[in-house]
Amino acid sequence: MPASRLHRVAVLVLEGAKPLDVGIPAQVFTTRASMPYEVRVCGAAPGLVTGGEGLSYHVADGLEALGWADIVFIPGYRFPDREDPPPAVLDALVAARDRGARLAAISTGAFALAATGLLDGKRATTHWHYTRRLAARHPLVRVDENVLFVDEGSVLTSAGAASGIDLCLHILRGDLGVAASNHAARRLVAAPYRSGGQAQYVPRSVPEPLGERFAATREWALHRIGDPLTLGMLARHAAVSPRTFSRRFAEDTGYTPMQWVMRARVDVARELLERSERSIEQIAADVGLGTGANLRQHFQHILGTTPSEYRRTFAQGE
Repeated sequence: MPASRLHRVAVLVLEGAKPLDVGIPAQVFTTRASMPYEVRVCGAAPGLVTGGEGLSYHVADGLEALGWADIVFIPGYRFPDREDPPPAVLDALVAARDRGARLAAISTGAFALAATGLLDGKRATTHWHYTRRLAARHPLVRVDENVLFVDEGSVLTSAGAASGIDLCLHILRGDLGVAASNHAARRLVAAPYRSGGQAQYVPRSVPEPLGERFAATREWALHRIGDPLTLGMLARHAAVSPRTFSRRFAEDTGYTPMQWVMRARVDVARELLERSERSIEQIAADVGLGTGANLRQHFQHILGTTPSEYRRTFAQGE
């Protein structure tokens, strides 16, 4: 994509579209100095589209916007498990993907994406209430009900509405780097990073006070990310046994405690690579990884790239 051109985002509003699902990508990617995106909200045809929860949308663009876009968001809509969107909509989605656009479904928008056949043989998710219905209606899709979002490259899916924010921030991290996604998260007053592998629905057998205590422990660890951190230290801060801490922490975040610490260290390293001129060795020490070789190893394992390559891609200077 030419550096001078904005990333083009289309939000496809289907009949019965959920207001929050529509609003999330429209707000996250709205054009501003810090966000090189242009957003168009479109429908099967220009004009009035009846939405959900008593709202309607007047869209200026029809399906031609999908041929214009680099990213197409498909928000959730009413009765997705009963009938597919019109054939013209499905054809336009397939044509957009064939042209190189990414297709990202929020919540039950996954049903529209599945109806195109583009999810066949791929992992996908949707709102937990609909995961079994998605699997039954589209048996070739490998439905995962225990994640917030799934990135399969050209097709992405997310769980309930709030996880659409996580998906949008994930896309921002890939496009612009972690500093830009953290900036957007602060603007939205949202968590800067929730793993796609985090469980979307935590059973209420996990006591609420324990969950709050673990959130405080994660915050405590983030403020000490450059210091030695062990399972025993984290469990002591949470005032539970290491065994209980490990089990409940994984239920809460989708990671073991030490996996979470490692990813937090790599995320802090990413921001330092983007925003500072510190050397790889200095950054490794800053985030508690000791040596540049150790940072490179974990960077490659988690992100599939090297610190130097990441810096060349996303560095902004101080």
